[in-house]
Amino acid sequence: MTTLANRPNTALLVIDLQNDVIAEAYRRDDVLRVVNTLVDKARAANVPVIWIRHSDEELVAGSDAWQLVGELSPAPLETIVEKHYRDAFEATELEPTLAALGVGRLIVTGAQTDMCVRSTLHGALARGYDAILVADAHTTVDSSAHGAPPPHSVIAHTNFYWRNQRAPGRTGGVVESREVDFGRPSNSARH
Repeated sequence: MTTLANRPNTALLVIDLQNDVIAEAYRRDDVLRVVNTLVDKARAANVPVIWIRHSDEELVAGSDAWQLVGELSPAPLETIVEKHYRDAFEATELEPTLAALGVGRLIVTGAQTDMCVRSTLHGALARGYDAILVADAHTTVDSSAHGAPPPHSVIAHTNFYWRNQRAPGRTGGVVESREVDFGRPSNSARH
């Protein structure tokens, strides 16, 4: 139900699954397997896969730390959006890329749950997109030494609060990877 006119299509967003971003991430290998399955499913359904890659003074563009993890491989014609802020829409080519593809519905995966994933979900909903988070396809690192809850709690809480997100004419929601249907919006996204 996106509020974006003439944007009936869906895209899969893969956020910041880069070497240093997820080197110590909770359930790293499990999440990468799930994301790979979703990427394959999206490609089979001719749904665009949009890769998001972060850089800043600590994650230097071009470095090994900045590279997407070896377990994932963007196809030659898939877009990689470079970003410098937590919200993948902020000062990037994401919006024009999605507009050109007629995308109004996003299936969101990646890292880190409590940083770029949350920021991008909120940015998408505020900009008129339907934004569905895949419950078992996002992760974060342990920041409990800085006052954050442990990673499993961050992930569970994000899944809990995004489950019923909505705004006039658009919805958020959470869905398990096995329930992702790239052909149509999922009714389970709001439970």
